[in-house]
Amino acid sequence: MLATGMDTAEQWVRDTRHEGLVGASPECCRQMNYLAHVYLAEDDPESIIGALMGDFAQGRIDPTLAPGIRRGILTHRKVDAFTDAHGVFRASKRRLRPQFRRYGGILVDLYYDHFLAVEWSRYSDVSLMAFSRRVYGVLLEHRMKLPPRMQRSISYMVNHDLLLSYRDMDGIHRALKGIEGRLKRQSELSDAIVDLEQNRGLLAADFFAFFPELIAFVRQLQGAQDQVSAGKPSSSG
Repeated sequence: MLATGMDTAEQWVRDTRHEGLVGASPECCRQMNYLAHVYLAEDDPESIIGALMGDFAQGRIDPTLAPGIRRGILTHRKVDAFTDAHGVFRASKRRLRPQFRRYGGILVDLYYDHFLAVEWSRYSDVSLMAFSRRVYGVLLEHRMKLPPRMQRSISYMVNHDLLLSYRDMDGIHRALKGIEGRLKRQSELSDAIVDLEQNRGLLAADFFAFFPELIAFVRQLQGAQDQVSAGKPSSSG
């Protein structure tokens, strides 16, 4: 896990996981579980970059990317697959009102990042502010090496202190308003904050049941990747 944390951020676009959203642009920002992805990253710049580049790299991973970035992208994809298939995550989506279940993946991603931010001290000895600054610093330092769309996203992320904003309900509401403004169809998605407020206890319990399992999954995955990198056979298959 990333042990340290630098300054503000932009929203990354997940084109493959969620339906009904306009294609990427600096303004087409969808705040979901980016905090979780960078938290789960290994403590090096390439892993941090790869953890977020997973939202921009579609299809075959570019073999010319640095090994740590490729590994981070692969981990990102496996985290998404694990999350989408998990029974607790699916149960969280069912807690939403029917009109919002179409966007359940977006909403639950965002709510889970909210709980991670609020209860950050459970999972890290480093403050969320310090962690966020560390992430922003890495992204800004390497910005010119990133895909153009990701470069544009970084400015928004940094300027809006996106990762830190997850802990406040105002930040969650702004995120929902931003998502709503970019949907192809009318959704009134910002009203979904009522679902978070009304089901806060249940959704929080879901998160606290789910997240330790995700952490364990990623640690096992990273251990297997380490064995492969060292030329040893992996026992994980």
